[in-house]
Amino acid sequence: MTYIEKPQIAFYQKVGELFYAVAAADKVVRESEYNALKKLVREVWSKHDSSVDEFDSQAIYQMEVVFDWFDYEQMDSDACYESFENYMKEHPSLFTEERKKLIYLTANEIADAFSGKNKSELIILGKLQLLLTA
Repeated sequence: MTYIEKPQIAFYQKVGELFYAVAAADKVVRESEYNALKKLVREVWSKHDSSVDEFDSQAIYQMEVVFDWFDYEQMDSDACYESFENYMKEHPSLFTEERKKLIYLTANEIADAFSGKNKSELIILGKLQLLLTA
């Protein structure tokens, strides 16, 4: 997938990639995990950013677009997480404390969406927590 080079859009694309990595940590992405993401985008993320993409849609919806595309392509969870981690290290100024909290809240809700968290999801959440607090 080609990422658009507007900072807000690229940010949300990478965050969507992370959320896919969390959902796919156990090799199965469930509808309830995608629904958890959609709910949080509309109810939580939409209150924190109103930037738009080239189609005049809120940039936050890029999280859903990437999540859905990566699920369709059955991307590797570890590779997606590593890509997000590299992006975060390259662009630390985009990761405010508020955004870090929203990222972890959303990742946690996605992992919890289907019968609670399993071992794979707990591992990726632990790695994410360390990354976000470093």
